[in-house]
Amino acid sequence: MASEELKLEIKKHIINYCNLMGVEPESVGDDTPLFGDGLGLDSIDSLELVVLLEREYGIKINNPQEGRKILVDVNHMADYIEANKTKG
Repeated sequence: MASEELKLEIKKHIINYCNLMGVEPESVGDDTPLFGDGLGLDSIDSLELVVLLEREYGIKINNPQEGRKILVDVNHMADYIEANKTKG
């Protein structure tokens, strides 16, 4: 299970990379869907999240199918980051 500190960091990155002005990290639930009825992110935002993973954690996602499994919510992202990060 990913740490609360990592989840908060991810929320801040999502808000920054996807330009979610007016959204506070504390208002994003760990299991809130990132796309659709959740945060309402779109396909352009998904590219931003892929860039976020590479820049911040050294994780490169080449397979769109893999990305769909990771970019579900903060919990999924945090668990994947803890298992795969290459940057400290």
